[in-house]
Amino acid sequence: MADTTPLIQPDRGQGAIAIHLVNKDGFAEWAKSLSAGQRAALEAQKFDGSGYQVGIIPDGDSWFAVGGVANPDELSSWCMAKLAEALPEGTYRRASGEPGPALHGWQTAQYTFEKYKKPEKPVGPRVLLTKDAGKIDAAIAEAKAVCLVRDLVNTPAEDMGPAALEEACEALAKTHSAKLSVTRGDTLEQEYPMVHAVGRAAARHHAPRIMHLTWGNEGDTTIAIVGKGVCFDSGGLDVKSSSGMLLMKKDMGGAAHAIALAGLIMQAGLKVRLHLLVPAVENAISGNSFRPGDVLKTRKGLTVEIGNTDAEGRLILGDALTRASEEKPDLIIDFATLTGAARVALGPEFPALMTRRDDTAQALIDAGQSHDDEPWRLPLPDVYREWLASDIADTNNAHGNAFAGASVAGLFLDKFVGEGLDWAHFDTFAWRPSAKPGRPKGGDAYGLRAAFHMLKARYGGT
Repeated sequence: MADTTPLIQPDRGQGAIAIHLVNKDGFAEWAKSLSAGQRAALEAQKFDGSGYQVGIIPDGDSWFAVGGVANPDELSSWCMAKLAEALPEGTYRRASGEPGPALHGWQTAQYTFEKYKKPEKPVGPRVLLTKDAGKIDAAIAEAKAVCLVRDLVNTPAEDMGPAALEEACEALAKTHSAKLSVTRGDTLEQEYPMVHAVGRAAARHHAPRIMHLTWGNEGDTTIAIVGKGVCFDSGGLDVKSSSGMLLMKKDMGGAAHAIALAGLIMQAGLKVRLHLLVPAVENAISGNSFRPGDVLKTRKGLTVEIGNTDAEGRLILGDALTRASEEKPDLIIDFATLTGAARVALGPEFPALMTRRDDTAQALIDAGQSHDDEPWRLPLPDVYREWLASDIADTNNAHGNAFAGASVAGLFLDKFVGEGLDWAHFDTFAWRPSAKPGRPKGGDAYGLRAAFHMLKARYGGT
């Protein structure tokens, strides 16, 4: 995504290349308005109005474009994304109507991750005009938040360790005049013992820490956003296979979502007192790694027997959720790349959502459906709580069977959320295994837009 040129701009009647949107059912009728030569040009491109098709139509000394969509009257976030990917540098406008929600995909389609490899044939910005000028700033902010998640997740662990996540939080605090505190070392061990235990085996420059950002008026409604920041997950002494480790740079994807969501909340000026908590660790292997069978202390006072060192994300979240609960917030939302079980159940496309309250779940689902970012609710069944029982501690961190892994992980987290608090948990993948228009392969945001629009509807902005 271009950093210097806004990819959506106000339509003031300036020169632009027209884009027509058609679907397969209406293509034949629409094509009657074209000349024989123009129809022949489209036929040569095998354009028939199918979804995500792009056609170029000569028009004297110039040309215009046509894109295939499901329904030109009801656009989605991704309807014009393929056009943004395929068309050359230039300025464009929709020939009839406004792009509406397609403003989002137009921007995210132009995202590239260039930190380590520059494109061989870079393409300049493709700018889309809109008469809905009042929507531009919000649409740009939302697309930038998605691209921030992508940047953070795509960066390898050596360059995206706990210190780099701290820098991301520092940049966020500076941009929005927020307050940031960071807890490390002996203080971390005393105040957040599970965060310290999980991260203590890492090299010194990847030492564990927890970031706590606060923003907003103290008299406003308090909310808390928490993100799992496991910057790399070897599995600990319950070591992962080499293939299982291959994508573990993305295990801080929950933190990336939380940071991006906090930025959206502050930029939109929601009437809230915001607490952002990001525990950041590397789950490494060394002589002082925490072990299977160890019993860890927690900020809440519970004791946790370690049944699996590869179930570490829930440990660091436990301490962070305890701290968030101490503020007695109106709502806590956490994001985590927590379980493979959620991916087995739902695949990469749908983030698993668990909540204590039905109305909160429905509000998040409705917001996601309205913005092409739908979560899928999974239960928190009381009947499975017994699976986390321990003979020597208050709870185990993992259960001994292969059933309901995502829900049981959610039940573990539930132990650390304050009694009676409204809480939503996103078990998100943070990675797109194959490209789709507007959504390149690699790090990606799932559940971010659903959460933001639910919060915006619930708390309002300035």
